[in-house]
Amino acid sequence: QVQLVESGGGLVQAGGSLRLSCTASGLIFSIYTMGWYRQAPGKQRELVAIITGGGNTNYGDSVKGRFTISRDNAKNTVYLQMNSLKPEDTAVYYCYALQVGRSINYWGQGTQVTVSS
Repeated sequence: QVQLVESGGGLVQAGGSLRLSCTASGLIFSIYTMGWYRQAPGKQRELVAIITGGGNTNYGDSVKGRFTISRDNAKNTVYLQMNSLKPEDTAVYYCYALQVGRSINYWGQGTQVTVSS
């Protein structure tokens, strides 16, 4: 059974930082593209960042230069370092795993990030 467990969310003031973690189990972590999506109230879920098994990354336009995604294949964990946080970054952040080529994907349960002004 595949599980993605997020942690690290919380309340932070604008300009602050948070680091999210997502630990996966039940899958061969190194072959999965991992990512973070977010969904704010009343809005569609949007891409935050993704990282391939080989370490290539891609970011949503709104977070470029502020957020950094990384992974530790030995720990089956993907991270999202969020700096210079803004109130508009407030959302539930979801961890995502995709086995490219087979279109197999999984979602975590989400972790709330709230940025106060």
